[in-house]
Amino acid sequence: MRTRAAILVLALACAGRAADAPAARDVALMVGKGELLRFDRDVSKVVIAEPKIADAIVVSPRDVMVNAKGAGHTTLIIWDSANTPLRYDITVVSDTTEVEHLNRVFGAQLKSALPTSEISFSGNSELIVLTGKVENADQSRRAEALALTFSKKVQNLLQVPDRREILLQVKFAEVDRVALSQWGFNLLSRNTTTLGASSTQQFQPPLFTQLQFNNQQLANSNINMTNLLNLFIFRPDLNLGATIQAMEQQNVLQILAEPNLIVVEGSEASFLAGGEFPFPTITTTPTTAGIAPVVTIQFKKFGVQLNFTPTLTSSGAINLKVKPEVSALDFTNAVTIAGYTIPALSSRVAETEVVLKDGESFAIAGLLDNRVTQQLNKIKLLGDIPILGQLFRSRSTQKSADELMVVVTPHFVKGLAAGEKAPLPDTVVPYMPTVKEEQAAKKKKDKKNEKQPEFVGPSGHQVPNP
Repeated sequence: MRTRAAILVLALACAGRAADAPAARDVALMVGKGELLRFDRDVSKVVIAEPKIADAIVVSPRDVMVNAKGAGHTTLIIWDSANTPLRYDITVVSDTTEVEHLNRVFGAQLKSALPTSEISFSGNSELIVLTGKVENADQSRRAEALALTFSKKVQNLLQVPDRREILLQVKFAEVDRVALSQWGFNLLSRNTTTLGASSTQQFQPPLFTQLQFNNQQLANSNINMTNLLNLFIFRPDLNLGATIQAMEQQNVLQILAEPNLIVVEGSEASFLAGGEFPFPTITTTPTTAGIAPVVTIQFKKFGVQLNFTPTLTSSGAINLKVKPEVSALDFTNAVTIAGYTIPALSSRVAETEVVLKDGESFAIAGLLDNRVTQQLNKIKLLGDIPILGQLFRSRSTQKSADELMVVVTPHFVKGLAAGEKAPLPDTVVPYMPTVKEEQAAKKKKDKKNEKQPEFVGPSGHQVPNP
Protein backbone atom coordinates (compact mmCIF):
# COMPACT_ATOMS: atom_id res chain seq x y z
CA MET A 1 0.00 0.00 0.00
CA ARG A 2 2.89 2.35 0.85
CA THR A 3 4.50 1.74 -2.55
CA ARG A 4 1.27 2.51 -4.39
CA ALA A 5 0.86 5.72 -2.39
CA ALA A 6 4.40 6.85 -3.25
CA ILE A 7 3.85 6.21 -6.96
CA LEU A 8 0.58 8.15 -6.84
CA VAL A 9 2.25 11.14 -5.18
CA LEU A 10 5.08 11.13 -7.77
CA ALA A 11 2.59 10.97 -10.66
CA LEU A 12 0.64 13.90 -9.25
CA ALA A 13 3.85 15.93 -8.88
CA CYS A 14 4.86 15.22 -12.46
CA ALA A 15 1.41 16.12 -13.67
CA GLY A 16 1.61 19.41 -11.78
CA ARG A 17 4.98 20.22 -13.30
CA ALA A 18 3.71 19.29 -16.77
CA ALA A 19 0.80 21.61 -16.28
CA ASP A 20 3.19 24.40 -15.25
CA ALA A 21 5.46 23.83 -18.36
CA PRO A 22 4.92 26.39 -21.12
CA ALA A 23 3.09 25.29 -24.22
CA ALA A 24 5.47 24.93 -27.20
CA ARG A 25 4.93 27.13 -30.23
CA ASP A 26 5.94 25.92 -33.67
CA VAL A 27 8.10 28.12 -35.90
CA ALA A 28 8.87 26.92 -39.44
CA LEU A 29 11.72 28.58 -41.34
CA MET A 30 13.72 28.10 -44.52
CA VAL A 31 17.52 28.22 -44.67
CA GLY A 32 18.53 31.81 -45.16
CA LYS A 33 15.26 33.21 -43.77
CA GLY A 34 14.42 34.69 -40.36
CA GLU A 35 11.54 35.41 -37.96
CA LEU A 36 11.09 38.33 -35.53
CA LEU A 37 9.51 37.40 -32.17
CA ARG A 38 7.92 40.32 -30.22
CA PHE A 39 6.88 40.26 -26.51
CA ASP A 40 4.79 42.44 -24.18
CA ARG A 41 7.45 42.44 -21.45
CA ASP A 42 11.21 42.75 -21.49
CA VAL A 43 13.27 39.66 -22.31
CA SER A 44 15.70 38.52 -19.60
CA LYS A 45 17.27 35.30 -21.00
CA VAL A 46 17.44 33.51 -24.36
CA VAL A 47 18.68 29.91 -24.85
CA ILE A 48 18.71 27.86 -28.07
CA ALA A 49 19.52 24.16 -28.12
CA GLU A 50 21.50 23.90 -31.41
CA PRO A 51 23.13 27.10 -32.76
CA LYS A 52 24.10 25.33 -36.03
CA ILE A 53 20.42 25.04 -36.98
CA ALA A 54 19.17 28.45 -35.83
CA ASP A 55 20.53 31.51 -34.11
CA ALA A 56 18.63 33.86 -31.74
CA ILE A 57 19.67 37.52 -31.48
CA VAL A 58 18.15 40.03 -29.03
CA VAL A 59 17.70 43.17 -31.11
CA SER A 60 15.79 45.15 -28.44
CA PRO A 61 14.52 44.53 -24.87
CA ARG A 62 11.26 43.10 -26.28
CA ASP A 63 12.34 41.78 -29.74
CA VAL A 64 14.25 38.58 -30.60
CA MET A 65 15.36 37.72 -34.16
CA VAL A 66 15.60 34.02 -35.09
CA ASN A 67 17.80 33.25 -38.13
CA ALA A 68 17.69 29.86 -39.88
CA LYS A 69 21.17 28.48 -40.61
CA GLY A 70 20.84 24.76 -41.39
CA ALA A 71 18.16 22.15 -41.95
CA GLY A 72 16.93 20.36 -38.80
CA HIS A 73 14.95 20.79 -35.54
CA THR A 74 15.85 22.68 -32.39
CA THR A 75 14.27 24.31 -29.33
CA LEU A 76 14.29 27.97 -28.30
CA ILE A 77 13.48 29.04 -24.68
CA ILE A 78 12.92 32.73 -23.84
CA TRP A 79 12.34 34.16 -20.31
CA ASP A 80 10.63 37.51 -19.80
CA SER A 81 10.98 39.96 -16.92
CA ALA A 82 8.40 37.99 -14.88
CA ASN A 83 10.69 34.95 -15.23
CA THR A 84 8.06 33.16 -17.31
CA PRO A 85 9.65 30.76 -19.87
CA LEU A 86 8.32 30.66 -23.42
CA ARG A 87 9.18 27.65 -25.59
CA TYR A 88 9.45 27.56 -29.38
CA ASP A 89 9.99 24.46 -31.53
CA ILE A 90 12.09 25.62 -34.52
CA THR A 91 11.91 23.60 -37.76
CA VAL A 92 14.33 24.60 -40.52
CA VAL A 93 14.05 23.17 -44.04
CA SER A 94 16.42 23.56 -47.02
CA ASP A 95 15.81 26.14 -49.70
CA THR A 96 14.66 24.16 -52.74
CA THR A 97 14.16 27.13 -55.03
CA GLU A 98 17.61 26.82 -56.57
CA VAL A 99 17.32 23.04 -56.95
CA GLU A 100 13.89 23.30 -58.57
CA HIS A 101 15.21 25.92 -61.00
CA LEU A 102 18.20 23.70 -61.80
CA ASN A 103 16.04 20.64 -62.40
CA ARG A 104 13.65 22.56 -64.58
CA VAL A 105 16.03 24.62 -66.73
CA PHE A 106 19.22 22.53 -66.80
CA GLY A 107 17.29 19.29 -67.19
CA ALA A 108 15.41 20.66 -70.21
CA GLN A 109 18.58 21.95 -71.89
CA LEU A 110 20.44 18.70 -71.23
CA LYS A 111 17.60 16.66 -72.75
CA SER A 112 17.46 18.95 -75.77
CA ALA A 113 21.23 18.90 -76.39
CA LEU A 114 21.72 15.15 -75.82
CA PRO A 115 18.42 13.40 -76.48
CA THR A 116 19.93 9.91 -76.88
CA SER A 117 21.96 9.93 -73.66
CA GLU A 118 20.96 8.68 -70.22
CA ILE A 119 22.26 11.37 -67.87
CA SER A 120 21.20 12.07 -64.29
CA PHE A 121 22.42 14.96 -62.18
CA SER A 122 22.24 16.37 -58.68
CA GLY A 123 23.68 19.36 -56.84
CA ASN A 124 23.38 23.13 -56.77
CA SER A 125 25.14 26.22 -58.04
CA GLU A 126 28.35 25.23 -56.23
CA LEU A 127 28.67 21.64 -57.47
CA ILE A 128 26.82 19.47 -59.98
CA VAL A 129 27.44 15.72 -60.15
CA LEU A 130 26.75 14.02 -63.50
CA THR A 131 25.97 10.29 -63.55
CA GLY A 132 24.68 7.87 -66.16
CA LYS A 133 25.84 6.61 -69.55
CA VAL A 134 26.75 8.35 -72.80
CA GLU A 135 27.55 7.01 -76.26
CA ASN A 136 30.98 8.60 -76.72
CA ALA A 137 33.45 11.01 -75.16
CA ASP A 138 32.07 13.92 -77.18
CA GLN A 139 28.70 13.65 -75.41
CA SER A 140 30.46 13.54 -72.03
CA ARG A 141 32.42 16.65 -72.91
CA ARG A 142 29.29 18.50 -74.08
CA ALA A 143 27.32 17.56 -70.95
CA GLU A 144 30.16 18.80 -68.73
CA ALA A 145 30.42 22.07 -70.65
CA LEU A 146 26.67 22.63 -70.34
CA ALA A 147 26.76 21.93 -66.58
CA LEU A 148 29.53 24.50 -66.09
CA THR A 149 27.09 27.23 -67.15
CA PHE A 150 24.92 26.45 -64.10
CA SER A 151 27.53 25.57 -61.48
CA LYS A 152 31.05 26.60 -60.47
CA LYS A 153 32.34 23.03 -60.39
CA VAL A 154 31.26 19.83 -62.14
CA GLN A 155 32.06 16.27 -61.12
CA ASN A 156 31.82 14.14 -64.27
CA LEU A 157 30.99 10.51 -63.38
CA LEU A 158 29.51 9.61 -66.76
CA GLN A 159 30.29 6.16 -68.10
CA VAL A 160 31.87 6.25 -71.55
CA PRO A 161 32.34 3.14 -73.75
CA ASP A 162 35.86 1.93 -74.52
CA ARG A 163 37.69 4.85 -76.06
CA ARG A 164 39.61 4.48 -79.29
CA GLU A 165 43.29 5.19 -79.75
CA ILE A 166 44.35 7.82 -82.27
CA LEU A 167 47.73 8.15 -83.97
CA LEU A 168 48.78 11.66 -84.91
CA GLN A 169 51.44 12.02 -87.60
CA VAL A 170 52.97 15.49 -87.64
CA LYS A 171 55.67 16.96 -89.86
CA PHE A 172 57.41 20.20 -88.98
CA ALA A 173 59.03 21.73 -92.08
CA GLU A 174 60.89 25.00 -92.49
CA VAL A 175 61.38 26.72 -95.84
CA ASP A 176 63.95 29.44 -96.47
CA ARG A 177 62.25 31.86 -98.84
CA VAL A 178 65.37 33.94 -99.52
CA ALA A 179 66.89 33.53 -102.98
CA LEU A 180 70.44 34.85 -103.23
CA SER A 181 71.71 36.24 -106.53
CA GLN A 182 75.43 36.89 -106.96
CA TRP A 183 76.96 38.83 -109.84
CA GLY A 184 80.63 39.62 -110.30
CA PHE A 185 82.65 40.95 -113.28
CA ASN A 186 86.40 41.42 -113.72
CA LEU A 187 87.93 42.84 -116.95
CA LEU A 188 91.69 42.67 -117.55
CA SER A 189 94.09 43.71 -120.30
CA ARG A 190 97.81 42.95 -120.63
CA ASN A 191 98.60 43.94 -124.22
CA THR A 192 101.54 46.17 -125.09
CA THR A 193 99.40 49.28 -125.59
CA THR A 194 97.00 48.99 -122.65
CA LEU A 195 97.64 47.39 -119.28
CA GLY A 196 94.94 47.47 -116.61
CA ALA A 197 91.97 45.84 -114.90
CA SER A 198 88.45 46.75 -113.84
CA SER A 199 86.35 44.95 -111.21
CA THR A 200 82.98 45.18 -109.48
CA GLN A 201 84.75 44.23 -106.22
CA GLN A 202 82.35 41.45 -105.23
CA PHE A 203 85.16 38.94 -105.69
CA GLN A 204 88.94 38.95 -105.72
CA PRO A 205 90.19 40.67 -108.92
CA PRO A 206 93.26 39.44 -110.87
CA LEU A 207 96.62 40.72 -109.62
CA PHE A 208 99.55 41.88 -111.75
CA THR A 209 102.49 40.61 -109.75
CA GLN A 210 105.41 41.21 -112.10
CA LEU A 211 105.99 43.92 -114.73
CA GLN A 212 109.17 43.95 -116.89
CA PHE A 213 110.18 46.68 -119.36
CA ASN A 214 112.83 46.65 -122.11
CA ASN A 215 113.76 49.91 -123.91
CA GLN A 216 110.70 51.52 -122.35
CA GLN A 217 108.56 48.78 -123.79
CA LEU A 218 106.53 46.29 -121.78
CA ALA A 219 108.32 42.98 -122.08
CA ASN A 220 106.48 40.74 -119.62
CA SER A 221 103.54 40.86 -117.19
CA ASN A 222 102.33 38.03 -114.99
CA ILE A 223 98.78 37.83 -113.76
CA ASN A 224 97.65 35.76 -110.74
CA MET A 225 93.99 34.77 -110.56
CA THR A 226 92.68 33.38 -107.28
CA ASN A 227 89.14 32.87 -108.56
CA LEU A 228 88.18 32.28 -112.17
CA LEU A 229 84.52 32.58 -111.13
CA ASN A 230 82.29 30.45 -113.35
CA LEU A 231 82.91 32.16 -116.73
CA PHE A 232 86.42 32.87 -118.04
CA ILE A 233 87.20 34.47 -121.41
CA PHE A 234 90.63 35.38 -122.81
CA ARG A 235 91.78 36.47 -126.27
CA PRO A 236 95.50 35.69 -126.65
CA ASP A 237 95.79 37.72 -129.84
CA LEU A 238 94.43 40.80 -128.09
CA ASN A 239 95.74 39.97 -124.59
CA LEU A 240 92.24 40.84 -123.34
CA GLY A 241 90.28 38.74 -120.87
CA ALA A 242 87.33 38.73 -118.50
CA THR A 243 86.06 36.68 -115.57
CA ILE A 244 82.33 36.61 -114.82
CA GLN A 245 80.29 35.01 -112.08
CA ALA A 246 76.50 34.83 -112.26
CA MET A 247 75.23 32.52 -109.54
CA GLU A 248 71.81 32.05 -108.01
CA GLN A 249 71.28 30.23 -104.74
CA GLN A 250 67.92 29.02 -103.47
CA ASN A 251 67.50 26.99 -100.29
CA VAL A 252 65.11 24.06 -100.06
CA LEU A 253 62.75 22.66 -97.45
CA GLN A 254 64.13 21.31 -94.20
CA ILE A 255 62.28 18.78 -92.02
CA LEU A 256 62.63 19.79 -88.36
CA ALA A 257 60.80 16.87 -86.74
CA GLU A 258 58.36 14.06 -87.58
CA PRO A 259 56.73 12.93 -84.31
CA ASN A 260 54.19 10.09 -84.29
CA LEU A 261 52.10 10.09 -81.09
CA ILE A 262 49.38 7.67 -79.98
CA VAL A 263 46.83 8.84 -77.41
CA VAL A 264 43.40 7.77 -76.18
CA GLU A 265 40.58 10.03 -77.33
CA GLY A 266 39.79 12.76 -74.86
CA SER A 267 43.30 12.77 -73.37
CA GLU A 268 46.09 15.25 -74.05
CA ALA A 269 49.46 14.31 -75.53
CA SER A 270 52.59 16.44 -75.80
CA PHE A 271 55.90 16.27 -77.64
CA LEU A 272 59.17 18.21 -77.24
CA ALA A 273 62.31 17.96 -79.36
CA GLY A 274 64.68 20.53 -77.93
CA GLY A 275 65.65 21.27 -74.38
CA GLU A 276 65.51 23.69 -71.49
CA PHE A 277 67.77 26.60 -70.67
CA PRO A 278 68.30 28.22 -67.24
CA PHE A 279 66.53 31.52 -66.75
CA PRO A 280 67.45 33.52 -63.60
CA THR A 281 64.71 35.37 -61.75
CA ILE A 282 65.52 38.04 -59.16
CA THR A 283 63.29 38.32 -56.09
CA THR A 284 63.70 40.03 -52.71
CA THR A 285 63.61 38.69 -49.19
CA PRO A 286 63.51 40.68 -45.91
CA THR A 287 66.56 40.40 -43.65
CA THR A 288 67.67 42.02 -40.41
CA ALA A 289 69.69 44.58 -42.35
CA GLY A 290 66.94 45.34 -44.86
CA ILE A 291 65.87 43.76 -48.12
CA ALA A 292 68.32 41.46 -49.92
CA PRO A 293 68.02 40.27 -53.56
CA VAL A 294 67.67 36.54 -54.17
CA VAL A 295 68.37 34.90 -57.53
CA THR A 296 66.38 31.78 -58.38
CA ILE A 297 66.86 29.66 -61.49
CA GLN A 298 63.94 28.56 -63.63
CA PHE A 299 64.09 26.40 -66.73
CA LYS A 300 62.20 27.34 -69.88
CA LYS A 301 61.53 24.95 -72.74
CA PHE A 302 62.53 25.60 -76.33
CA GLY A 303 62.61 23.60 -79.55
CA VAL A 304 59.86 21.83 -81.47
CA GLN A 305 56.78 21.36 -79.26
CA LEU A 306 53.35 19.89 -79.90
CA ASN A 307 50.24 19.61 -77.69
CA PHE A 308 47.03 18.05 -78.99
CA THR A 309 43.77 16.61 -77.68
CA PRO A 310 41.61 14.40 -79.98
CA THR A 311 37.95 13.56 -79.38
CA LEU A 312 35.38 11.69 -81.46
CA THR A 313 32.25 13.34 -82.79
CA SER A 314 28.87 11.64 -83.15
CA SER A 315 29.54 11.15 -86.88
CA GLY A 316 32.79 9.25 -86.24
CA ALA A 317 35.13 12.10 -87.23
CA ILE A 318 38.06 13.28 -85.13
CA ASN A 319 37.78 16.65 -83.42
CA LEU A 320 41.36 17.76 -82.96
CA LYS A 321 42.72 20.56 -80.80
CA VAL A 322 46.34 21.08 -81.79
CA LYS A 323 48.99 23.60 -80.70
CA PRO A 324 52.34 23.39 -82.52
CA GLU A 325 55.24 25.61 -81.49
CA VAL A 326 58.80 26.10 -82.73
CA SER A 327 61.17 28.22 -80.65
CA ALA A 328 64.91 28.88 -80.66
CA LEU A 329 67.41 30.77 -78.56
CA ASP A 330 67.89 34.32 -79.81
CA PHE A 331 71.24 35.79 -78.72
CA THR A 332 70.67 38.92 -80.82
CA ASN A 333 68.12 40.21 -78.29
CA ALA A 334 69.92 38.76 -75.25
CA VAL A 335 70.37 40.72 -72.03
CA THR A 336 73.34 40.67 -69.66
CA ILE A 337 72.77 40.63 -65.89
CA ALA A 338 75.65 40.50 -63.43
CA GLY A 339 77.99 39.27 -66.15
CA TYR A 340 75.67 36.48 -67.33
CA THR A 341 74.18 36.53 -70.82
CA ILE A 342 70.51 35.50 -70.92
CA PRO A 343 69.21 34.75 -74.43
CA ALA A 344 65.74 35.63 -75.63
CA LEU A 345 63.31 33.17 -77.21
CA SER A 346 62.24 33.46 -80.83
CA SER A 347 59.05 31.43 -81.13
CA ARG A 348 56.28 30.75 -83.61
CA VAL A 349 53.06 29.35 -82.17
CA ALA A 350 49.74 28.34 -83.70
CA GLU A 351 46.64 26.97 -81.95
CA THR A 352 43.58 25.69 -83.77
CA GLU A 353 40.73 23.18 -83.68
CA VAL A 354 39.67 21.17 -86.74
CA VAL A 355 37.48 18.19 -87.59
CA LEU A 356 39.07 15.50 -89.78
CA LYS A 357 38.31 11.98 -90.88
CA ASP A 358 40.69 9.05 -90.62
CA GLY A 359 43.70 9.68 -92.90
CA GLU A 360 42.82 13.26 -93.84
CA SER A 361 45.50 15.93 -93.45
CA PHE A 362 45.58 19.64 -92.83
CA ALA A 363 48.46 22.09 -92.97
CA ILE A 364 49.33 25.20 -90.99
CA ALA A 365 51.49 27.60 -92.99
CA GLY A 366 52.38 31.26 -93.10
CA LEU A 367 54.33 31.34 -89.81
CA LEU A 368 57.06 33.66 -91.11
CA ASP A 369 60.23 34.81 -89.43
CA ASN A 370 61.55 37.86 -91.32
CA ARG A 371 64.82 39.39 -90.24
CA VAL A 372 66.97 42.15 -91.71
CA THR A 373 70.56 42.61 -90.51
CA GLN A 374 72.62 45.63 -91.54
CA GLN A 375 76.37 45.92 -91.08
CA LEU A 376 78.02 49.34 -91.39
CA ASN A 377 81.74 49.86 -91.94
CA LYS A 378 83.74 53.07 -92.31
CA ILE A 379 87.32 54.32 -92.42
CA LYS A 380 88.24 56.00 -89.18
CA LEU A 381 88.19 59.80 -89.26
CA LEU A 382 87.57 59.94 -93.03
CA GLY A 383 84.16 58.32 -92.64
CA ASP A 384 83.11 61.01 -90.15
CA ILE A 385 83.56 63.89 -92.61
CA PRO A 386 80.17 65.46 -93.48
CA ILE A 387 78.88 64.65 -96.99
CA LEU A 388 82.28 63.42 -98.28
CA GLY A 389 82.40 60.82 -95.54
CA GLN A 390 79.78 58.79 -97.41
CA LEU A 391 82.50 57.87 -99.90
CA PHE A 392 84.46 56.13 -97.16
CA ARG A 393 81.56 54.09 -95.79
CA SER A 394 80.09 50.74 -96.82
CA ARG A 395 76.86 49.06 -95.88
CA SER A 396 75.81 45.43 -96.23
CA THR A 397 72.27 44.19 -95.72
CA GLN A 398 71.38 40.58 -95.06
CA LYS A 399 67.77 39.42 -95.18
CA SER A 400 66.28 36.14 -94.02
CA ALA A 401 62.74 34.88 -94.40
CA ASP A 402 61.91 31.48 -92.91
CA GLU A 403 58.43 29.98 -93.17
CA LEU A 404 57.23 27.26 -90.84
CA MET A 405 54.76 24.69 -92.12
CA VAL A 406 53.06 22.00 -90.04
CA VAL A 407 51.23 19.05 -91.62
CA VAL A 408 48.98 16.98 -89.31
CA THR A 409 47.37 13.62 -90.18
CA PRO A 410 45.28 11.62 -87.62
CA HIS A 411 44.67 7.85 -87.90
CA PHE A 412 42.70 5.29 -85.93
CA VAL A 413 44.98 2.54 -84.60
CA LYS A 414 44.38 -0.95 -83.30
CA GLY A 415 46.68 -2.86 -80.99
CA LEU A 416 48.31 -6.15 -81.98
CA ALA A 417 46.72 -9.36 -80.80
CA ALA A 418 48.34 -11.34 -78.01
CA GLY A 419 51.33 -13.27 -79.33
CA GLU A 420 51.49 -11.36 -82.61
CA LYS A 421 54.94 -9.94 -83.37
CA ALA A 422 55.30 -6.41 -84.55
CA PRO A 423 57.12 -6.04 -87.90
CA LEU A 424 60.49 -4.37 -87.42
CA PRO A 425 62.31 -2.34 -90.07
CA ASP A 426 64.98 -4.27 -91.98
CA THR A 427 68.29 -2.80 -93.04
CA VAL A 428 69.02 -2.72 -96.76
CA VAL A 429 72.55 -4.11 -96.25
CA PRO A 430 72.77 -6.05 -92.99
CA TYR A 431 75.87 -5.35 -90.96
CA MET A 432 76.22 -8.91 -89.67
CA PRO A 433 74.33 -12.11 -90.59
CA THR A 434 72.01 -13.62 -88.02
CA VAL A 435 72.73 -16.89 -86.24
CA LYS A 436 70.20 -18.76 -88.40
CA GLU A 437 71.77 -17.41 -91.56
CA GLU A 438 75.24 -18.48 -90.40
CA GLN A 439 74.03 -22.00 -89.54
CA ALA A 440 72.25 -22.34 -92.90
CA ALA A 441 75.37 -21.17 -94.77
CA LYS A 442 77.56 -23.61 -92.80
CA LYS A 443 75.25 -26.55 -93.56
CA LYS A 444 75.22 -25.63 -97.24
CA LYS A 445 79.02 -25.46 -97.32
CA ASP A 446 79.43 -28.80 -95.52
CA LYS A 447 76.99 -30.45 -97.88
CA LYS A 448 78.87 -29.10 -100.86
CA ASN A 449 82.25 -30.36 -99.57
CA GLU A 450 80.89 -33.75 -98.65
CA LYS A 451 82.37 -36.49 -100.92
CA GLN A 452 79.76 -38.07 -103.15
CA PRO A 453 79.76 -41.92 -103.54
CA GLU A 454 81.27 -43.15 -106.83
CA PHE A 455 81.73 -46.51 -108.67
CA VAL A 456 85.23 -48.03 -108.56
CA GLY A 457 86.36 -50.74 -111.10
CA PRO A 458 85.35 -51.74 -114.64
CA SER A 459 81.93 -50.71 -115.73
CA GLY A 460 79.59 -51.96 -118.41
CA HIS A 461 79.29 -55.40 -120.17
CA GLN A 462 82.41 -56.72 -121.84
CA VAL A 463 82.07 -59.34 -124.63
CA PRO A 464 85.00 -61.83 -124.75
CA ASN A 465 86.95 -62.18 -128.03
CA PRO A 466 86.38 -65.41 -129.96
